[in-house]
Amino acid sequence: MLDNLIIVAIGTTIAIVCLSLIKLSGTGVEIKNIDKAFHSIAYFTLTAAWLFSFYKKPEKKYLIAISCIIFGIIIEVLQASLTVYRTGDFIDVLANSFGVILALIIFNLFLKKKWIN
Repeated sequence: MLDNLIIVAIGTTIAIVCLSLIKLSGTGVEIKNIDKAFHSIAYFTLTAAWLFSFYKKPEKKYLIAISCIIFGIIIEVLQASLTVYRTGDFIDVLANSFGVILALIIFNLFLKKKWIN
């Protein structure tokens, strides 16, 4: 099972890189700042995938969370420096970090329940 979780975590990481750096065409429907929710969901998923990949090593959970936040910062810098159709945005970094922190909180609650029961 651990191998499957790592594959999901790696796949999620690759998907975020690709979706963050490719040019996406608009759908025609635009809701102001809806992309911030997408950022939070993406980084929640990324962090949860990595946390559950290493759930037998809970001492690594803060390293994983910090790594995901740094990953989000790097992606924003790459968007600003490598593409002409994307911009790096500090608010996106905050939305990414919110998703990471939410995943960490839920993971901690999951671990607490697992060890108590």
